[in-house]
Amino acid sequence: MAVALAFFVAVAPLHLLTKLVLGRSPWPRRFLAGVSRIFGARARVEGGGLGPHTLLVSNHLSWFDIVVLGGATGCTFVAKDELGHPFIHWLADQNHTVYVKRTQRGAAKDQAIEVARSLERDQPVTIFAEGTTGPGTHLLPFRSALFEAANYASKEVTIRPLALDYGGVATDVSWWEQPAMENVWSLLGRRGTIPVTVRLLDPLNRLLDRKQLAAQAREQIAAALGFKSDAQSPIGGSE
Repeated sequence: MAVALAFFVAVAPLHLLTKLVLGRSPWPRRFLAGVSRIFGARARVEGGGLGPHTLLVSNHLSWFDIVVLGGATGCTFVAKDELGHPFIHWLADQNHTVYVKRTQRGAAKDQAIEVARSLERDQPVTIFAEGTTGPGTHLLPFRSALFEAANYASKEVTIRPLALDYGGVATDVSWWEQPAMENVWSLLGRRGTIPVTVRLLDPLNRLLDRKQLAAQAREQIAAALGFKSDAQSPIGGSE
């Protein structure tokens, strides 16, 4: 943790100065990539490059996914609007995080519109369609509401599933029925490295409706991870 904080102290002034002079900064991605490596991740990306206006749909295991994916792909994320500590919120802001109020079911269209606005930038946007962290042994149901963002954006959006594969340590990484800080400290205190493969899968057919898109994304990710769609992990779920 001390090394990560020292890295932040070194990087933050460079980020703020670059952002002031150029109006944009490459340092959030560099910071996340550096922190990912400091915490032990050894990420490898498969599946080719990402184009602009891409909506990534990923499985979700832990807070660790944020630093791994942000560093590996340069993406931003969709997060609930209550991130806790102001410092964490500030860090998320630097990477253009999109905030939504997930507890308001009637606001699904507004949430999708917020994501659509972010998709009009070149930076890829990642959604965790399970809506929470999974156990690392199977996928939870995928929620389809935010897939509608692709239709609200003024740009042509590509929807691309992403399989985040921690291999044999997935259950160690998973933040599943575990107190938040317990998961944080267990990962930070873990010895050795954490090999992780970021698999960028084939884009989805945009002619499908949002529920079909969610189902197809889930099937592709499950197949890439070697999971089966059985009674324990049904396709569909709440919106």
